[in-house]
Formats: sequence, structure tokens, C-alpha cells
Amino acid sequence: MNSYDVIVVGAGHAGCEAALASARLGKRTLLLTISLEQIAHMPCNPSIGGTGKGQLVKEIDALGGEMGVLIDKTFIQSRMLNRSKGPAVWSPRAQADKARYHTEMKKALERQKGLHLRQGEAERLLYSEESGPDGRRRVRGVLLRSGTTYSAEAVILATGTYLGSRVFVSDRSCESGPSGFAAAAVLAKTMRDDGFVLRRFKTGTPARVFAWSLDYKKMTEQKGDEDPAPFSYLNDEALKMKESCWLTWTNQEAHKLVAENIEKTAPYGGYTTGIGPRYCLSIEDKVSRFPDRIRHQLFLEPEGMDTEEVYIQGMSTSLPEALQERFYRMIPGLENAVFSRYAYSIEYDCLDPLSLTPTLEHKDIDGLFCAGQINGTSGYEEAAAQGLISGINASRSISGLEPFVLERSEAYIGVLIDDLVTKGTDEPYRIMTSRAEFRLVLRQDNADLRLTQKGYDIGLASEERLKRCLEKKRLAEEEIARLKGTKVSADEANLLLARLGGTPVSGSVALAELLLRPEVDYDALAEIDENRPDIGRAAREQAEIEIKYAGYIEKQQQQIAKFEKLEQKQLPADLDFAVLEGLRLEARQKLAMIRPLSLGQAARISGVSPADISVLMIHLAKIDAEKKGKK
Repeated sequence: MNSYDVIVVGAGHAGCEAALASARLGKRTLLLTISLEQIAHMPCNPSIGGTGKGQLVKEIDALGGEMGVLIDKTFIQSRMLNRSKGPAVWSPRAQADKARYHTEMKKALERQKGLHLRQGEAERLLYSEESGPDGRRRVRGVLLRSGTTYSAEAVILATGTYLGSRVFVSDRSCESGPSGFAAAAVLAKTMRDDGFVLRRFKTGTPARVFAWSLDYKKMTEQKGDEDPAPFSYLNDEALKMKESCWLTWTNQEAHKLVAENIEKTAPYGGYTTGIGPRYCLSIEDKVSRFPDRIRHQLFLEPEGMDTEEVYIQGMSTSLPEALQERFYRMIPGLENAVFSRYAYSIEYDCLDPLSLTPTLEHKDIDGLFCAGQINGTSGYEEAAAQGLISGINASRSISGLEPFVLERSEAYIGVLIDDLVTKGTDEPYRIMTSRAEFRLVLRQDNADLRLTQKGYDIGLASEERLKRCLEKKRLAEEEIARLKGTKVSADEANLLLARLGGTPVSGSVALAELLLRPEVDYDALAEIDENRPDIGRAAREQAEIEIKYAGYIEKQQQQIAKFEKLEQKQLPADLDFAVLEGLRLEARQKLAMIRPLSLGQAARISGVSPADISVLMIHLAKIDAEKKGKK
């Protein structure tokens, strides 16, 4: 029998990060994929990052993951979204060269010490014959369809949208994964046979057309940032935009075609049963749900530097192919579009994430971890974040180390996983900045300051990462102190304020005080700041944000302190909620199912009221009193 410490099933964005994390933490790791050409594939939009998602990528990088490093190597253009708003919601997003991203990830996997990359399809999970002391099954390996068996101390399922997947175009369907790759059909069946309760979710993707067939004169050019900030904190190289994206819009004529033929789409014709994403609607959903909208914006995104294929973001559909052509050609700039791939919907199996612990280990099966879209999420970034955490925790569980769990107050990754395992999801889950209560503290610019020390302490982030992080922190702190201690005369300040449209000052003023004004930014201060040091963009941005938003940040830190008090009130693992007097029936059922680790987590469970939390607090107080009485 071939023996490994960790086996990862699936080499999408979750599986790649999981396998790399496990191997980098010293565990002999096997990464299985149905096809080596599927590695880090982007079957939907060819981009990394976006609102909330960009924060996840920065956090993955800060902890020692791979996604940020690779998108910097393979980007086509990059933009910081939401720049017109506050820094709490600034989010980087980059168009990827999807073929190069796949190639670079494959290289990283092939070259990673202790990681074996293998093409093969998992047929069944294998379990120990004897249950553990708590009655739970224990995973012990994987059987491939070829008949080969691999054993392991831990298995990570990262099956993406391939598990039991089926592709739909109108009333036609076939067993298939995304982009024509094979589905993991047998594994889905054996998991059901083994007692897993699987759900059906769905998503879709637009058609691709050739760039040479488009009329860009009828579209609006969307350039990337001239001097984009890198995703990876290891990257000092200047990034330069390579290609533009383009904007165009649907129209009422196109909407009428969709409305008249909506029953010919897979969902409206009753051919699919899966639940689709709320925030990434097909064009038929947009037309049906927003009949008063006269147009919808579309983004045309190049799929790579060595291909003519263009992705049409915002126009996923499962209309028959002939109707797809008619519809797309009603759009300005697409009148003569030549298709390379048609749009489709895809259904796939996934788990209820309430069956997982915050480490992403299955509650009923020791050693089985799950990451990515199998947990009900959507998006490459959400998948990669879960993959990283599952790889870390699989490795640590084998070594008998404490689990690695990020709180909601520490990271967007913490928000993502806590939402999944505490609240669950009835539709493909997508991270958003609005889901993070403490988003002003969890900014994209300070992910390294929040997380790199943690990544280093567990053995994943390198010493180079930590040195860079500490140097940035030092430079930012010194610059904040300098700006607070450097004063300029009223004449100097008022000349600057007059140019910027600000109210004049009556006396000398510190540069930090001027920076508090909304019309003044760090760059504008340069003309009256003679002794300004060159500290680099990252430290400069950090210093400016910390000064400008100091009051708001302090208030949020106070909120975090209150939050952490509830998180620190641990609930006994053997607490029998059924016998606690005062708990409502729904609360007893939900608490018994989810088994929250803390009072804070219990308070976030849907169906658990403040009155129920009071009952738990009283019970914890009794336990503490009994412990003190025994001493």
C-alpha cells in the first residue's frame, strides 16, 4: 500500500493551496487530480481578487500561501476597486493569464519538496475498521478507479464543481465537469453510499468569443491602474498593465429575446434542480428579476496574452446555442462575434458546511477535511483560503498540535469559515466586505501585519516574509511619529490648503493634523514636507491610513475587545444542551447540531436568541462557581 501523511483530492485552487501548505509543513503529501490539465484551472472568469476576495488573497499570501505570488507573475491588468470609498473596502482585482496561471501553479506543485502530484480519479474514501473512542469513523486513505490504494493519516476533499457534476445547455445535459473535463461521478455515488448527505448547487459561465471578431470602437475601454500594487508582500517589482478590458451593455431588444425564450433555459425549463449564486446571476435571472432595467453592464476580459479568446463577464446563460448567438450579436460591439465556446450551466454536489468544525475537519469522521466549493462556497479565492486552512490543520492534527483557527476579528478568512460552519449556507457562498463586522481593521493593506507572524509561528511563512513585515511595521510607525512631531507654519499650511480648497489654520500645525483633513493626502503634503524619507509605498500607505482613520480604528478595536470576551468563554465539549432549562427547543436543536466552541460562536447561530445566550452564560457561571468550590 502506498502511504502518505496527507492525501488531497482535487487540484483546483483549494487543493493546490492545501497540498502546498501540508508539504511545506513537513508532511508527505499526495495531490490527486483527474487531469493534470485541470490544475488551478479557471473555468469561469479569468481573474483573481475583487471586493472582499482581494482581502482573502492578501491574507493567503501573508500566511505563506501561493495565490498572491502567482497572480503577480501572471496578471494582465490590475485595479484597486472602490478607491472612491474608504480603505475598509479597497479591494485589489487582477485579470489573469489563465493558461500561465495554470502553468505556474503546476510548476510550484512539481517542485515542492515532499509533494507528489499524480493523475488519478478517487473512487472511494477508505476508513479504519475500528471506530475511535468517541464512536467517530476515521479516514485511512483513498481507493482510485484504477484499483490503486493510497493510505494516509488525513484526507482533504477539494472536489470543486466536479463532484457529481452535470452540464446543461437548455434541455440537453451530460455528465461533465467544467470546460469539458471529466466529472467525479463515482466518488459522489460512493460518498452517498457511505452516508454523506450531499446537496445540489449550480453555477454557470458565459460564452467565449474571439477578440478579432469584436468591434471595440463601440465599447468603452477600461484600463488597469498605471502603477498597480502587487498582491504578494514578497513582490518588489513594478507591475505594468498589459491589456485593457472593455465595457458594453445589453439592451431591450436582447432582453426581449431572453424573456420570450426563458423556458428554453435549463433552470426555467425545469431541467436543473440545484441552487444558484445570488450575486452572480445569469442573464435570464437578470431579465426575470429586474424587468424594469433597460440594460445590464458587460465586461469583456482577455483570457490570456497568447490567446484571442475573450470572456464576457455578466452574460452567463443556458440558452440553446443558436439563441445564444442571436442574443450576443444584439450587443454593441458583438454584432459579428465568432464563438469559441458556448455558455452553459453546471450542477454539482456539495456538503452542508454545518457538518464541519472551524478547522474544516468533518465532525463525524476523524482526519477528513473539506475545502472549497464542496463546502458550498463560490469563487477561486474562497476556495484557496479554505484549502490553505485545511492543509495547515490536517498537518497539525497529525503532529498532535493545537488547531489553527482565525477569528472573525483577525481575518476575512476567519469570517468566511465562521460563516460557513456556524451559520451554514443555502446557496453558493461569496465573501463580501459587508460580511466583516471589523472590516476597517481587516484591510487589504495590513494583512501582513495581522497574519505573517502567525504564519511564521506555525512554520508556513518564511523568515524573509517576517523580516519584510517587521520592517514595514517599523517604517510605518516611525513615519507616523515623524508626521506627528513635524510642524509647519500657518503660512506654509494655508498655501497648501488654499490650493486644495481647505479651511485655513490660525497657527503652526503638525503634518499629521493636516493629514486628518479629507482634502489632504500624503502625496499632497510633499510640497511642505522637506525632510520626507523614502519609505516605500506599502509603509507610506500604512502610515497615512493609520493617521487618517485613527479614531475609527480605535473605536473598532474596542468593539473587537468586547467580541473577544465572548469568544474566550469556552463551552464544554460534552455540554448536553437538551437538559439545560430555559433554552428554547429550536436553540437546543441548533446548538446540539453545530456544537459551538464558545459563547460568541453560539450567539451567531441562526435560531439562537439573546435569551438563549443568557441561559448559557448562567450555566457557565455555575460551572465556574463549582470549580472554585472544589479548590
